[in-house]
Formats: sequence, C-alpha cells, structure tokens
Amino acid sequence: MRSADYVAAVTAKAGGQALRLGGAALPNRRLVLRWLRRQALRLADGHGWNLPSPAPWPGAGDVRPVTFHGSDAPEALRTWASDDSSQDHALSTLESGLPALLTVVDPFVGLRVTLGAWPVDLWGWAAQASADHPHPPRAEGA
Repeated sequence: MRSADYVAAVTAKAGGQALRLGGAALPNRRLVLRWLRRQALRLADGHGWNLPSPAPWPGAGDVRPVTFHGSDAPEALRTWASDDSSQDHALSTLESGLPALLTVVDPFVGLRVTLGAWPVDLWGWAAQASADHPHPPRAEGA
C-alpha cells in the first residue's frame, strides 16, 4: 500500500484570483474525509479565531483561515460536515474512484471556497502511462 492513497485540497477563489488554502495526503478515504470535515468546521466556526489544535495526522496540516462576510457559506460548511447522508455520499463517491467536491459561496463578496478529495490514482497513472492524458485534469480553482 502507498503511504497516501487519497489527497484533499481546499481552495478559495474571488475576483478571478485563486488561492490554495491547504491540503493533505492521507492513506484512506475515511481519514481524508475526516480531514475535510475538520477543515469545513474550522473555516465555518473560526473565521481565524479560537481554532482547535493542529490535525493529529502527519502531513495533514490545517488550512489557512478565511473571513466570510455573511452566514450562508459558514452554515453550508457546518451542514455538510455534520450531515450523515452527505458524508456517506462523499465516502461512496471516493470509493467509486471519483473526486468528492463541495463548493460554498459567500455572495456578499463573491468568494467561492471549494473542498475536494480524490484518489491519488484517479486517472490510472500508476497502472498505465497514457499518451492520451499527458497531464491530469485540474479542478476548478486548483
């Protein structure tokens, strides 16, 4: 088994500018989803204040904080992180080999925050060197 079978990233986009807030590479989909839930709650609850202690997994640092100007995006992050059916859907999506993505929008300033996770071997790079796909596709805002 590879040391990291799944990766996750959190990005922000506003005014045409994209910013990578952080990411992690972890050995299984449950840990990567737990990391994403943690980041969703950190972003929703903290706005950069009263943040919990660092993530306990090696190589899985926390994302940089974002200041939201309304409550829509933080509430959407909290809802996603605490909803069992959303978590089950994300796990199933990752298990099927597809990326799991969540984008929330702060409509007051047009800020888009995207949380995403995907298998490291999403496009079969380890199994085959493909001339058809010399570069993996990029997610929006990545």
